[in-house]
Amino acid sequence: MLMLALESSAKAASAALARDGALLALELRNDGLTHSRTLLPMAEAVMARCGVKPTDLDAVAVARGPGSFTGIRIGVSTAKGLCWGADKPAVGVSTLEAMAWNAVDAAAADSIVCCAMDARRSQVYNALFTIENGAPRRLTKDRAIGLPELAAELKSTEKTIFVLGDGGVLCYNYLIEQSLPALLAPEGVRLQNAWGVCRAAQLGTIVSAAELLPVYLRLSQAERERLERMKKEK
Repeated sequence: MLMLALESSAKAASAALARDGALLALELRNDGLTHSRTLLPMAEAVMARCGVKPTDLDAVAVARGPGSFTGIRIGVSTAKGLCWGADKPAVGVSTLEAMAWNAVDAAAADSIVCCAMDARRSQVYNALFTIENGAPRRLTKDRAIGLPELAAELKSTEKTIFVLGDGGVLCYNYLIEQSLPALLAPEGVRLQNAWGVCRAAQLGTIVSAAELLPVYLRLSQAERERLERMKKEK
């Protein structure tokens, strides 16, 4: 299967091209430019470098959340546009599960993989995994959780907690303060990227572009403020 994958759930954005699970090309930017400016050109660049046209693809995969509301919308919208334009199906994967694939080659076999994205409001988007038979296995669902609650959940473990993600430093520092056996992933594998999306998508569900939907886990700030105003007006 020839697959294009997109990742734009946080500050870094990337695009990758893979065939049958083997990486062909990867472009990643973490320079703060808006994903609406960078994501599609990166996708076009990895395809051009490999002599691939959108019509050659078997599917387009994308990290559909959780993460930045704007980043997720840009990624999902870009994937939908590519799928509709080339008449191809899509695969939406969990940002956190795609991130966990970074740990497959970096974490010790008996580690707990702790994927963390800064969700603001004293929370992280998080999921826990172990690595079994060369792939992540879920211990929890994707959730928005406070660092005290996460630390309490992990307090009884004696396994190394391998922490990664754009919220990895925040999470690692808190877990260390709580005397938990945390290990921060090396910078080269710490951030989510489109190669992880490719790997997760190999086991994902193929859907139509119309069925591809973002996953936010919680309301946006604008929606929360609107609900608060409505409560006050009652």
